[in-house]
Amino acid sequence: TLKKTMMNAVAAVAVCAARRRPLHQSHHAPISFTSLTSAAHQRQQHRERHDNGPAFQQVVRTRMDNASSAAPAAAGAPAPPTFSSYDFPERNEAPVITRTRAIDVASSRRASDSSDNNNTSSSTVASAIVPPHSKPISSAPPPAILSAPPSARLSTPATEITTLPNGVRVGSMETPSPVSAVGVLLDFGSRHERLRNALPDDSAVSTAGVNHLLELLAFQSSLPSASLSSTHLRSRLDNLGAATFANSSREQMMYCVDVLRPNAVPAFDLLAEVVKCPEVAEEEVEEMKKVMEFQLMDVVPQILLGEGLQMAAYGKLAESNGDGDGDGDDDTLQQLGRPHFCTAEALPLLSARSVHFFKEQNLLHNPHGVVVSGSGIEHDALVELAMRHFGDMTAANPNEPPPSPPPHDNPHTLPSTYTGGQYRLPTPLHSLYPDKPQYTHVALAFEAPLGWHSPHLVPLCVLQTLLGGGSSFSAGGPGKGMYSKLYREVLNRYSWVESAEAFSSFHAESGLWGISGSCRPDKAGELTKAMVREFVELSRYYVTEEELQRAKNMLKCNVLTQLESRLVLFEDIGRQILTYGRREDAESMCGKIDAVTKEDIIEVVRMAIGTMRPTMGVVGVDISKVPMIEDVEKMLSAESMGTHSVGGSGGGGRGGGKVEKKSWFS
Repeated sequence: TLKKTMMNAVAAVAVCAARRRPLHQSHHAPISFTSLTSAAHQRQQHRERHDNGPAFQQVVRTRMDNASSAAPAAAGAPAPPTFSSYDFPERNEAPVITRTRAIDVASSRRASDSSDNNNTSSSTVASAIVPPHSKPISSAPPPAILSAPPSARLSTPATEITTLPNGVRVGSMETPSPVSAVGVLLDFGSRHERLRNALPDDSAVSTAGVNHLLELLAFQSSLPSASLSSTHLRSRLDNLGAATFANSSREQMMYCVDVLRPNAVPAFDLLAEVVKCPEVAEEEVEEMKKVMEFQLMDVVPQILLGEGLQMAAYGKLAESNGDGDGDGDDDTLQQLGRPHFCTAEALPLLSARSVHFFKEQNLLHNPHGVVVSGSGIEHDALVELAMRHFGDMTAANPNEPPPSPPPHDNPHTLPSTYTGGQYRLPTPLHSLYPDKPQYTHVALAFEAPLGWHSPHLVPLCVLQTLLGGGSSFSAGGPGKGMYSKLYREVLNRYSWVESAEAFSSFHAESGLWGISGSCRPDKAGELTKAMVREFVELSRYYVTEEELQRAKNMLKCNVLTQLESRLVLFEDIGRQILTYGRREDAESMCGKIDAVTKEDIIEVVRMAIGTMRPTMGVVGVDISKVPMIEDVEKMLSAESMGTHSVGGSGGGGRGGGKVEKKSWFS
């Protein structure tokens, strides 16, 4: 062992000579009895150095630096360690790595507490090591974490709704949770945007894309009323432990904070200021416009397809259907046919003035379009918060009678008429990924008349679940809808199908439901024919009882599982109150799902195929194989010749006449 130690010493002298530094500045320790026991460890490090490469070398250098820093002050400061560009490709100097053991921190703190108060150097060292806000770990939970009440005191939660004197509505459900979800839902969306709005000073302002911008600006703008910059606002929310959310749609806007129950009041105070009076400076708008510009550079085909379907389903009308004043280029665009996301043409026209004009027009003087919602909070406390922050809102014309009941609370909401049609968008080949597989995306849809207020709303939801579908790859196995109709008859039958899925989108006065899918460009025509066959089969034959019962069970399971989430419950309360003026509870909804019959399903499909024009959307690099909308209409009429001769497991026949039925929510 002594011989090996001497060899290490000779090696250290050789290294120091090569680096021209004295022995006491070497990274190798001087000869001592301690080094005798560590010789084997040094040889093991030598082997690992060659085995693991630069990563191990950096660890060794860091340990050497720490060892050299502990040398006596008289020895002088050690020279910086050498490193390669491979170790630090983006740095000009080695990183400073420090390590502190927990026992050293505890010892320093005890020494600081027991030392004389006049010993400023000792207290300075202790304060530098121990954070000033650190607290000892206790076995008792912090006061912010409330203990769950005993089960004997729990009662069935119910939705409580209160209307303030000015028309603002408050809805909540108390749950035994230490966390509260509170927020505001507003009765405006992208359907209320216009490319040109005339102002009294003969100027004009564009509000196209404002909702997209508002979603990005949420909780990112300064609050002059609270004397908070955007940075301080985010810091305040972080200190409260609040998670913030904002979401815009074609008809509604949502702001939400998810926070520990004791912090719900200060968090809601900040949220109310964010909703009502953010500064929205010009530089903040320009910053978010850059974000929107980056988003526009890489829009996924599914979003383009959804936007295109809306534009085709609610196309331009011959007469004006905008605000009726004829002062804009988009007067012929129907509200539901306008883009939801900001377009490249509308982006340069956005400004801080656009945001302020839109909020002045749709929010600040529309208290009937404000719903304060919450889950996991006492209703009286939420009513008090709503009264404090939104109780002073007044309508633009206080002498006018209250607005009509839903679906048209917002005075700027104008009904849209379903037209049907097609949207075809050839997309360029991706320049960065030219070898990436390219797919053609196709969607075929029909109208859901009356939208959220349709008597066929629940049967349509059951039909969507029955069709199911998804991607050709599913990580969840058969439990994720592998027995749905589209999986069995499209995805599993045709190997070239990448995806096939049923979808629906509902609005105040209308909606869409249909099937979307994607495949190789050369098979796009066959995919379209497969979609047509699915619609025709649903109109000619009853679904089996097994299929129907499975779809109803899956839909009820999805509804009840989603409502277990605190955030979903908060959103469901607010959106139902904003849409219907009340909330349908889960028990009633499950009863309506159970009441759906196979006759309801076939009636919905027949009414769509037999009385209205379809809507088709196509997006992809090569869309030449997809038939035109006129050809699809011919295929539907040719395939559905036997519509009124219904067969299948149900037997018997039914006419396709109109059935008068009240709304499911009336």
